[in-house]
Amino acid sequence: MAKATILVVEDDADIQELLAYNLGKEGYTVVTADNGERALEILEVTNPDVIILDIMLPGMDGTDVLRTIRQDHRFKQIPVIMATAKSEDMDIITGLELGADDYIAKPFSPRVLIARIRALLRRTHMKQGLGPLKEEIIKRKNLVIDPGRHMVTIDNVPIDISATEFAILEFLARNPGWVFSRNQIINAVKGKDYPVTERSVDVQILGLRKKLGPLGDLIETVRGVGYRFQDCKDEI
Repeated sequence: MAKATILVVEDDADIQELLAYNLGKEGYTVVTADNGERALEILEVTNPDVIILDIMLPGMDGTDVLRTIRQDHRFKQIPVIMATAKSEDMDIITGLELGADDYIAKPFSPRVLIARIRALLRRTHMKQGLGPLKEEIIKRKNLVIDPGRHMVTIDNVPIDISATEFAILEFLARNPGWVFSRNQIINAVKGKDYPVTERSVDVQILGLRKKLGPLGDLIETVRGVGYRFQDCKDEI
């Protein structure tokens, strides 16, 4: 399946270049605009799968761009992630009420942004009745993690886990052998500055291990550092 097209609307040249580079490395087609008016012009000729929209733009700001997108039947279904340096709750609330699908506060990790893009694409894919994204299914031993259906199975038997447990398991399993601190796991799953304690990661990991039974050992504790997913040699 071809990778998605991402429209990045960002007036800071350095940030725009950084996002274009990282998204390009993931295989996405990247189109950029440095102001709201240009973004709307691009929408007339390009049909992006996701829009990354900075709120603080010169001239027509991101809020006005978002309002215009959501009022146009041609564009209203395109997922939009707001990117903003603002931290006030009201800015976030305004954007979400206007129809933004997600938000991310600057400075942010490109890796976290990519994870959120993937999540939006999966949801859009399912809404269109296209089924799960087959290429994103993760298999480790007899454990199967299916992001499209948001399902975990062991020997084809579904395992009942929470949304947060699923997100942690998927993140670790996509990076086998790599050690992540509790804070890195929080940032990857919830985003930077999410109000949750590192201790809560331990609780989630404990719950995951219990639910995975014998396969719980796939999640290894690295004392004094954090957690990693076993780098299985027999993965499919």
